[in-house]
Order: sequence, then structure tokens, then C-alpha cells
Amino acid sequence: MSTDDYRRALEAAVKEYEGLGEERRRIDHRLGELAQTIATLSRLCGFAATVQWGLTDAVRTVLRYGGHAMTPVEVRDRLKSIGFDLTRYSNDLAAVHTILKRLNEAGEIRFKTDYAGAKSYLWEKPAKVAAIGPEVAAFVRQRETGPASRKKKESK
Repeated sequence: MSTDDYRRALEAAVKEYEGLGEERRRIDHRLGELAQTIATLSRLCGFAATVQWGLTDAVRTVLRYGGHAMTPVEVRDRLKSIGFDLTRYSNDLAAVHTILKRLNEAGEIRFKTDYAGAKSYLWEKPAKVAAIGPEVAAFVRQRETGPASRKKKESK
């Protein structure tokens, strides 16, 4: 095999890897949406939860699929609306604040303040899947937009 063969194989592997990463993000997003839907519908049907969610995972899900920055009060209210049992906490809002602080410190969420000084938290989207070095990514992108790539497209 020549160096060009290895480069084509590398390009194909990188493209597949990035495609699978995108697919994983779409699937994770959909799973989160369905988890909230199932929890809400189960509560509305009067069913008891068979699998207990931890507060941290519940807060993650609410923020990840909430679609916007949320205040701690909004997070707590959303947890209640999807049927999460907060009665085991003597101060449910303090528990939510603690989880938000920990998730912020871990880099999973981002703290922000709006123009009026209201504090809220936003899901920090995970970085793009990358198990390849920047030089390999640059090589692949250069091949996609370089002169050789354009010649191939023109000849088709």
C-alpha cells in the first residue's frame, strides 16, 4: 500500500468516527427527551417510578434538554413537573443549588448572568468527539476542500 492509500483510509476512518459521534449526540438527546416524556406521562397515569433517578442525573437531564438557560427555581419546578420526588430533601432548592454548583465546577454546565443580574445555568454542550490530533483533522479538511478534491468532483 502507498502513502496515498493510507491517507485515504485515514480520511475514511475519521469521517466515520465524526459521523458516529454526531449520531451518538442525536441519540443521547432523543433518549433524554423520551426520559422526560415517560416520567411525565407515568406521573399523569398514576404509575409509580420503578427506577429511581438520582437528583444529579435528573438535574442534568432537565438542563440538557431544557433548551435554554434555567434559574435554580426553574430547574426545581421542572423536576417537580416531570414527577421527580423532592420531598426527601428538607430544602429542595438548596439541594438543587448544590447540584448546580457541582455540575458547574465539573464543566458540565455553565453559569451565566443576564443584563438584569439574574443568575441561570446552561447545559455546556460536550466538545466534538475527537480522538484524533488536530493535524490529522486539518489534513482531512484540507483534502475535502483542496484542489484534488475539486478535480474529483468536477470529473464526476
